[in-house]
Amino acid sequence: MSLSVNYLPSKFSNTMLNPGVRRRRAGKKGGGGMKVPKMGGGTEAFRSGEARMPVEGDEDYDGVNLKSGWLPGSSGQRKMRWTRFKWTLFVSNFVLTCYSLAALIICLLTWFDVWAKSDIIRAGNRTELVISTLAATMGLFTSVIGWSGILLNNRSFLAVYSLLLWITFIFLVIPGYLTYKRHTFNLEGKINAQWSRDLGATGRLRVQNQLKCCGYFSPFIEATISQTCFSRSILPGCKLHYMQFERMILRWWYTVVFSIVPAHLAVMIVGLLCSNHVTYRFGKGMMPKAYRLSLNSMAVIMDNYASQLAEQYGTDVASEVLARSRSNLQLDALPTMGYSQTKSPSIQMMNKYDSLATKASAD
Repeated sequence: MSLSVNYLPSKFSNTMLNPGVRRRRAGKKGGGGMKVPKMGGGTEAFRSGEARMPVEGDEDYDGVNLKSGWLPGSSGQRKMRWTRFKWTLFVSNFVLTCYSLAALIICLLTWFDVWAKSDIIRAGNRTELVISTLAATMGLFTSVIGWSGILLNNRSFLAVYSLLLWITFIFLVIPGYLTYKRHTFNLEGKINAQWSRDLGATGRLRVQNQLKCCGYFSPFIEATISQTCFSRSILPGCKLHYMQFERMILRWWYTVVFSIVPAHLAVMIVGLLCSNHVTYRFGKGMMPKAYRLSLNSMAVIMDNYASQLAEQYGTDVASEVLARSRSNLQLDALPTMGYSQTKSPSIQMMNKYDSLATKASAD
């Protein structure tokens, strides 16, 4: 059971001690003297000297009517505004959606053999194409989670969104690394090994049909027989054309991937910095449970105070102070717990805690 009282931590704001020029001017204009500042939240919460914890009356309080944008019982109608953090998240997630959707469309068109010579990519660069498709799909799924968190002000969704951005980043850099490594380090040797070991008869036939060639060096060396490729064919070998195509497509591939990486890093940083600030209020506008003051906690606090008074001034004074406090604070519903001067304060407090715990469990 918490024995602490509700309070605004002093590290968040000092507006109660320093009202500021704006409120002093309000008092001079006939507002009835110095006005008590609001207790946090709202679109001004991140200004200097503003409190962080909201109360009823702030436009982003939990009890706000989301349809009309005004608080029940409040005078006037106020529009709810997006925070600068939310706008930053919106722009970054829009960028993520754009390049993820564009990459997915390109990959799908390649899989569906829409581009010219895309069948060569499906035969010779299948691994890179599969990972690129997974990266684009993961990026698009992550952006959908981001839109849900941004539009619903849901920090749980945005936490998952920030985590998925890292996973998407891993899937993004893998095809870039593979294509760069393949292009830069001994591409000719890798093409030789792929043609003789990995492509097989079907893969060689697909490359031959797309590049209008026959065999590797000539129709007599590792060729797949077809209607255009036979022993007396005048078509050239495929090595030169296939290597030129691979060098071009691999260079484009890793250039596009590595150009997306800075944008994705920026999206990740924005997600980490802004996901917890989709509203201006501190947290979700709820007092943490450790700082909530229940009736039982209040009873223990007041009874402890009465016990100290009884030790110093006697039981009559303690009873009178306790009764006056109950009436002034309108706390007649608080449970009454007896105390005795014959017991030590430590044993007495232990008995009170036990009685409160028993009562709480019974309730």
